[in-house]
Amino acid sequence: MTLLRSHLSGTWQTGSGEGRPLYDAVTGEEVARISADGLDLAGALEYGRRTGGPALRELTFHQRAALLKALGQHLREHREQLYAVSARTGATLGDSKFDVDGGIGVLLAYASKAKRELPNDTIHVEGDVEPLGRGGTFLGQHVLTPLHGVAVQVNAFNFPVWGPLEKLAPAFLAGVPTLIKPASPTAFLTAELAELIIGSGLLPEGSVQFVAGSLGDTFDHLTGQDLVSFTGSASTAQTLRSHPGIVRNSVRFSAEADSLNLAALGPDATPGTEEFDLFVKALTTEMTVKAGQKCTAIRRAFVPRAHVDAVVEAVTARLAGVVVGAPGAEGVRMGALASLDQREEVRRSVKALRDAGRIVFGDPDRVEVTGADADRGAFVSPLLLVGDPDRAEPHEIEAFGPVSTVLPYDTTEQLIDYAARGQGSLAGSVVSADPGFVREVVLGVAPFHGRVHVLNARDAGESTGHGSPLPQLVHGGPGRAGGGEEMGGVRGVFHHMQRTAVQADPDSLAAITGRWVAGARRHESDVHPFRKHLEELRPGDCLVAGPRRVTREDVEHFAEFTGDTFYAHMDEAAAAANPLFGQRVAHGYLVVSLAAGLFVDPDPGPVLANFGVDGLRFLTPVRFDDELTVTLTCKQLTPRESAGYGEVRWDAEVTRQDGESVARYDVLTLVAKKDA
Repeated sequence: MTLLRSHLSGTWQTGSGEGRPLYDAVTGEEVARISADGLDLAGALEYGRRTGGPALRELTFHQRAALLKALGQHLREHREQLYAVSARTGATLGDSKFDVDGGIGVLLAYASKAKRELPNDTIHVEGDVEPLGRGGTFLGQHVLTPLHGVAVQVNAFNFPVWGPLEKLAPAFLAGVPTLIKPASPTAFLTAELAELIIGSGLLPEGSVQFVAGSLGDTFDHLTGQDLVSFTGSASTAQTLRSHPGIVRNSVRFSAEADSLNLAALGPDATPGTEEFDLFVKALTTEMTVKAGQKCTAIRRAFVPRAHVDAVVEAVTARLAGVVVGAPGAEGVRMGALASLDQREEVRRSVKALRDAGRIVFGDPDRVEVTGADADRGAFVSPLLLVGDPDRAEPHEIEAFGPVSTVLPYDTTEQLIDYAARGQGSLAGSVVSADPGFVREVVLGVAPFHGRVHVLNARDAGESTGHGSPLPQLVHGGPGRAGGGEEMGGVRGVFHHMQRTAVQADPDSLAAITGRWVAGARRHESDVHPFRKHLEELRPGDCLVAGPRRVTREDVEHFAEFTGDTFYAHMDEAAAAANPLFGQRVAHGYLVVSLAAGLFVDPDPGPVLANFGVDGLRFLTPVRFDDELTVTLTCKQLTPRESAGYGEVRWDAEVTRQDGESVARYDVLTLVAKKDA
């Protein structure tokens, strides 16, 4: 049988020896062998740092996003190929789509978010400028730059496609190369994925490497610039986190581990309500999708004591209709576990759980199987238990398969206490239409959960479900769940970057960040900034326009025209009694409108549109006969890679005749490129 190939240091290679056999979870047949013996993993790390890292750091966030999008589209074209291999892991077609399409979706979502939320630059400037002195000549700013290491990504067996892709996306966007290490039982599917990724030729050389087999002494060669992202058991996470190489070099280590996730049925969700039915459906789904092999699956189902029998009856009725068997067989809704070893582990865990409860559906030792041999394949029946929530076992033992335990509760306080006994979970669901109950439970369990999902009739139509991590939201949890965070939108990107506080004068800070800051030099010229194309603009280009006198007639006309007759603008006596004004004042939006009239160039030109205003603040009242001057300064340029224009952010400051600033804000425009 052929050894799975690794792709390290720019070449495909195989380990030495016969390797460990990997089996088809359905038939028990050997699929491939795996070995990384003799492979130079230290050299692979150095290759990633030396070749992959510089290539990625030359690209902007938007350019990396475009490559991620292209990769996602390429993988989408080869989904059927991945589905076919996925079936050999025991996954049904629905399970395979959850894994494969979910992973591709993460790539595409991150590509989209990067173009909306990150600059078309190689660094990210975070937050506002911090004044560090009274004179404005000493400023502070946080900047994020890519780490100069490799993201070593250790994946679990249950999501051999989604797992690697959700780790790859934020690392790649950050400019950090990846070394993918799959879990052995399903490594043959991740190997297929790696062949597609690397074979596409879309990504820079060295930006993605793949090792089929053990990491060996890899951790001995990590530096403070490298990262480790781990998904797997809590015990393995603890072992890896304490590795001398990680401790010695303070290597960033993020773990997403197993957890006792909960779903709580609210007292209002009585039998016959839509919420009751949603709870039953969610619990059954989480037990059977991926044969329950999901780190987010519901393990503890908390139910008001009065409704336990009704829940058990409804869930067992649904489970009775679940056909277990070969993924391709007609009617099959649940496939096999990933391996025979995993089946034995589930049986051991269920035996321990029975010490604190009883099985009300299923038999851990027997299951009727369609289209396959129940003994040769890693099949197990869905198993529903009713347990004692005051015993430790339901809160400590996870059977990583189609297993869940119904646990009764009497009060909301008791429910929250039981939830905390899981010692940290990835996900929890609260199924209720009672906002008061929802608030109390969500805030009560939040310290122990990475994500809390509220389900009721109002959001059910759009809900992605209890067990679906989303790229926009953090995936991880405290305590037993690993203490890490993955994804979470751009938060996941920033995890792969170094945040540095820069202290400097305004001109130096502008040069470092590539954007104009208050106090830095401005550049006036005879050419109106709105007459310049995107490539001709530079941060600091400015226009000073005015003055424009504000009259009583202006204010009264604006009030009549807009309908804004607020007393501070129109009622002399009421305005005089206002402690902030003491007399009638101009509308803030009138000030902004007059400022636009001062700086806008009316003729057709490179400026295509104004698409927004950010950070508008009215600082000082404007009274009748005040004279306004506006200073408009090019602050930041963001070219759009695939468009004939880019975004320009302008600093607008409106001042009175005495130099007092009356309004400050950013104007956002779309400006054409010269060749467009």
